[in-house]
Amino acid sequence: MAFPIQVTFRGMDPSAALEQRIREKAERLERFDERILGVDVVVQAPHRHHLKGGVYEVRIDLSVPGAEIVVTREPGKDHAHEDPFVAARDAFAAAQRRLRHHAEQQRSFVKARPEA
Repeated sequence: MAFPIQVTFRGMDPSAALEQRIREKAERLERFDERILGVDVVVQAPHRHHLKGGVYEVRIDLSVPGAEIVVTREPGKDHAHEDPFVAARDAFAAAQRRLRHHAEQQRSFVKARPEA
């Protein structure tokens, strides 16, 4: 691992298990693009005024040469995100897709449209 990983918890107590899982997932991103400069992850707890369990928001900022890739999994109707581990998993899955797409564009693997 050659890049820094910063994990921030907002509105909740820090969880060593969740932070370890986030760091493992962030290190795996290097498989898709080895030029990652840094990863910032913010896990935000739901507001406490809900009657039932709220959903967690996870934001991932990836710094790569020439771009900043931002992935946000905001609270929605997906009640699976009441678990912060599931919210982090889904956010990192989206980050992998976006990072792979960005790396392919940089390497010119994406087909260009034929000119008319």
